Amino acid sequence: MTTDALPRYKQLMEEAVAFSVDHVHDGGIPFTALVVDQAGAIVGRGVNRVQEHHDPTAHAEVEAIRDACRAHGATHLHGATLLASGEPCAMCYMSALYAGISQVFFAVDRDEAAAQGFDYRGTYSLFADDPQTWRSPMVSKLAVSEGLRPFLAFSSGLSRS
Repeated sequence: MTTDALPRYKQLMEEAVAFSVDHVHDGGIPFTALVVDQAGAIVGRGVNRVQEHHDPTAHAEVEAIRDACRAHGATHLHGATLLASGEPCAMCYMSALYAGISQVFFAVDRDEAAAQGFDYRGTYSLFADDPQTWRSPMVSKLAVSEGLRPFLAFSSGLSRS
């Protein structure tokens, strides 16, 4: 980030925090996110919708990334920036990584969020271990004779692009 961009990012972070306050006033929890393109334009917005959507993956950051991808008709957001009201959990950091987000900014860090009753710090340590060693859920390969068939079909060019 250039020092010229810092005022714009601060302005956008203030907008993300105001968006979060509005979401809380509407009955939500204080997690919102914005995806911003390289020109500094907002291309995606998200609020935590886990309860409303009955979807444990509907975190604000994931929702903002989904919104930006839909708006651009793409699955990759090269050069984009994610601004979040609270530091992303491990799943949201991974989502940003897979989306090609170049930088992530947050207004409140994981310890500040935990002090307010939102303690998701344990998610970070999960990725230090192989998922097959996690206590829950039980993760095991269940081989079936045609298990590789969809992957082979894809690599053979049988997919419809």
